[in-house]
Amino acid sequence: MAKAEKTIKVRLVKGLRGTQARHRLSVKALGLRKTNDVRELPDTPSVRGLINQVYYLVQVEQ
Repeated sequence: MAKAEKTIKVRLVKGLRGTQARHRLSVKALGLRKTNDVRELPDTPSVRGLINQVYYLVQVEQ
């Protein structure tokens, strides 16, 4: 049996204008493009690290 993978939904709630270039790249790495974009991503430490870096731009839904 395959182990069920945990996922989290990430929504971009704020625009990228005026943010640091590193933070824009982190949002791009999460697969988010426009405001209110939602992506379902695996709950891994690397994804959590990207989310923590841009916590003020995204909303996480379990």
